[in-house]
Amino acid sequence: MNLTELFLISLGLSMDCFAVSLTFGSSRKLAWNDILRMAFLFGLFQGIMPLMGWLVGNSIQSLIEPVDHWIAFAILAFIGIKMVWQSFLSGEEKKILDIRKISLLLSLAVATSIDALITGVGFGFIKVNIYEAVIIISIITFVVSVIGAKLGEKTTFIPARWAEFSGGMVLIAIGVKVVLEHLAFL
Repeated sequence: MNLTELFLISLGLSMDCFAVSLTFGSSRKLAWNDILRMAFLFGLFQGIMPLMGWLVGNSIQSLIEPVDHWIAFAILAFIGIKMVWQSFLSGEEKKILDIRKISLLLSLAVATSIDALITGVGFGFIKVNIYEAVIIISIITFVVSVIGAKLGEKTTFIPARWAEFSGGMVLIAIGVKVVLEHLAFL
């Protein structure tokens, strides 16, 4: 997997964090330390989870090598479709939450990184430098979370669901690319 693909996967995975950050930024004026703490935790968990998933995927890789590309495709497509589907769900019942509470931040960091865990399992089936992936995913998520929070402060007309939809489409496209490469179309 090349850097462009890792960058796109990182962007796709970080869209949940972007949507959460955008929502928090639009709901109240955030102090920089709140934004940085949120972005750090989102980036940390988005980086740790693929590593954990990779350890699992890599350990069973030899058992499923003949179909590993289909598994990677299925995982990325599933996550992507889930993100696209969620982007169409109504968010009107959401309450304004206080991100200054560390328990809430940790819960959100884990919840938004479950997709990264599953993606990490997929990484175990394909050729990827997991340490490079972890660093890129963490940094991209951190930056995207800061941007989301600051953008949310400036405007309320950018729906957070656009970010989730776009991220889902990127993950689906990368899953299709994995299969096409294996089938020697690319």
